[in-house]
Amino acid sequence: MLAELKGLNEECGLFGIWGHPDAAQVTYYGLHSLQHRGQEGTGMVLANEQKLTSVKGEGLVTEVLTAEKMQTLSGNAAIGHVRYTTAGGGGLENVQPLLFNFQSESMAMAHNGNIVNADQLKSQLESQGSIFHSTSDTEVLAHLIRKGGSAELKGRIKDGLNSLKGAYAYLIMTDSELFVAMDPNGLRPLSLGLLGDAYVVASETCALDIVGAEFIRDIEPGELLIINDKGIVSERFAACKQRSMCTMEYVYFSRPDSNIDGINVHTARKNLGKQLAVEKYIDADVVTGVPDSGNSAAIGYAEASGIPYEMGLLKNRYVGRTFIQPSQSLREQGVKMKLSPVRGVVDGKRVVMVDDSIVRGTTSKRIVQMLKDAGAKEVHVLISSPPIKNPCFYGIDTSDKDELIAAKKSVEEIRELIGADSLTFLSVEGTVEAIGRPFEGENRGQCLACFNGKYPTEIYSDQEIDYIKC
Repeated sequence: MLAELKGLNEECGLFGIWGHPDAAQVTYYGLHSLQHRGQEGTGMVLANEQKLTSVKGEGLVTEVLTAEKMQTLSGNAAIGHVRYTTAGGGGLENVQPLLFNFQSESMAMAHNGNIVNADQLKSQLESQGSIFHSTSDTEVLAHLIRKGGSAELKGRIKDGLNSLKGAYAYLIMTDSELFVAMDPNGLRPLSLGLLGDAYVVASETCALDIVGAEFIRDIEPGELLIINDKGIVSERFAACKQRSMCTMEYVYFSRPDSNIDGINVHTARKNLGKQLAVEKYIDADVVTGVPDSGNSAAIGYAEASGIPYEMGLLKNRYVGRTFIQPSQSLREQGVKMKLSPVRGVVDGKRVVMVDDSIVRGTTSKRIVQMLKDAGAKEVHVLISSPPIKNPCFYGIDTSDKDELIAAKKSVEEIRELIGADSLTFLSVEGTVEAIGRPFEGENRGQCLACFNGKYPTEIYSDQEIDYIKC
């Protein structure tokens, strides 16, 4: 699925390294491999000679971290960030990592996720004299740390983290230490690796592979890692609650060569496609996927159904960032620029089109029409996830229920709107089983809130929402 066109977007990716002489260069490659997680801003903070140096800007990694800038950066530790605008809006002041210079210390901070009680905490902090320099929820933790009662930074970080509700993976760096934290529900992926004697942390294991780091393990929910020149220490700032990894990380967000809790993303998507074939067999001539994340599920469906898989849709990889913007008009205009049907594959055929999700329905409608214009006799749309009926408050830009077509229309009404000959969504139960996370419980350690409305944390909003009390 083309998330940049549909509006289903992750908000950022994290990369950090401690103890490497070429920390800036390694971080550059790590961020480049995470570019799919955010294309609107990127930044890096280096630790060098007891000081922190920042470089950041709006744009892609290659646009912001140019060769000229990279030549000026040095240090043996760094944290980096790629961002998609969700909470807090855009603007250079919201591009991370955020760098704070206090009288007695300096601290850089990068965050993946969304703090659902950020507004309440901001109000409290401002009433106590805090002045915020960005509209990002990430900054809240910096003020909590600064106002913490403990003299030790580690203690203040733990106290601050325990005040937060929602999804968060944090990298916090000083000139002498790197702190790594994961929320008690583990809603976002974060992995630890080793590159020579240097420790590496990344939102996805694909970034570890790109820089040549050996994967050690995933960061645990409620865990705080402290990394410095003496080594690494693992502590807890909170008990592990109900594991709730975002299901959409498997379905769409993560790169197919990444692993989450030991499960390869490509394999998970193939299994989702195979489960679709179990739940709904279509008498058709060809199976095709909507690039890129729909391809793996399409391959799985083809293998399980026995219907040939073909590349019926071609993605144009040379369209500029004009069409990777969070506005509906640009998304709609970008569909034809991003995708082209392969007439020789679909002409005169009954086509099974596999996609990972439907958010608003506008893009699915255009793709179905493109296939029919290219001669497809029938277009049957199969979605390798359940209908997205509920907003996400954990860092995906679907916080408005009115934007979700499945929240307002039945499957048949959606089918009519997109012009498909049939439309099938994967069941919630089938999704959980196909991904096969290695944890016990009904949800197998997954967050399914966007499908079933059961949120793993309290939600601070005007809507009446059930949440799973852990």
